[in-house]
Amino acid sequence: MVTAELVSRARQGDGDAFGQLVDGYRRELQVHCYRILGSAADAEDVLQETMLAAWQGIGDFGERSSIRTWLYRIATNRSLNALRSASRRPVMESSLVWPNPPEPARLSEVPWLEPYPDVLLDQIADAEAGPEARYERSEAISLAFITALQVLPPRQRAALILRDVLGFHASEAAQILETTTASVTGALQRARATLQENLPPAADREPPPVPNSPAEAALVGRLAAAFTGGDIDGLVDLLTHDVWLSMPPVPLEYQGRDIAARALSIVFGRGRAYRLVTTRANGQPAFGVYVRDPHGGVFHANGLLVVTLAGDLVSALTRFDNSTLSRFGLPRTLQA
Repeated sequence: MVTAELVSRARQGDGDAFGQLVDGYRRELQVHCYRILGSAADAEDVLQETMLAAWQGIGDFGERSSIRTWLYRIATNRSLNALRSASRRPVMESSLVWPNPPEPARLSEVPWLEPYPDVLLDQIADAEAGPEARYERSEAISLAFITALQVLPPRQRAALILRDVLGFHASEAAQILETTTASVTGALQRARATLQENLPPAADREPPPVPNSPAEAALVGRLAAAFTGGDIDGLVDLLTHDVWLSMPPVPLEYQGRDIAARALSIVFGRGRAYRLVTTRANGQPAFGVYVRDPHGGVFHANGLLVVTLAGDLVSALTRFDNSTLSRFGLPRTLQA
């Protein structure tokens, strides 16, 4: 609970008092930064910058807004600064992950994307979004939603997150973004139009099974059994006809069962055998993927696979490289 006494003690340099003011917001602020940046690692860095800036600037907290709104202002602007100053990340050559790649269905507009571990989402205190929020918590962290956000210009991205995800009033969002209500409203309208082009309304998509439900567990179990058994036909049967395959940061994206079958034939070529370790990312099932070393009794990490479900089928498979594994507590090798 924020009290005048706590604020006064924090302004006098009392670290314990400052911690009592801000610690309950750390995880939700990190998720906020992740939505803006699309990178879990960058979000963690910006969160640390936010907390340092808040500690150094606690004297500027005038109590005209809540501590939460004040922290969101710092975190949002630090995230926007990070987007402006970020050096261009190298784009991987497609040949490094797929020899002789076919013609892609499209090129991704998103320069960088990382998954976010569910274990961190579980640590967020139950805080209801504001009355003007448009997105459910599960949809607002899904990989498709995070990807679509990254297409928006930074200020539009921030405005949409503040208004439609977190449910801040227009005046609060304007305060956070240090601009006018009219500017926020205009940015939000443009962001909604662009998002609709890149993310079909939920009503137009078959909903996935409830997370951690028996239906989800059964579907994920069939997928894992087919994968570890090298059953390409079985895997293809679990895919929607318009399934999407992507491998960030490789910009090529592929669509359809035929392409998926070709990709899987390469994945399982030359007698490769795999082991999967279940986890969750962005509110979705995911696997740490490990391939058997043909010369020894060990399985080496081969990336993180995030699975998007639609009804009783898989509508997207997104593979991330080994750099994401440590954030999920996954090792680089498994013993056979």
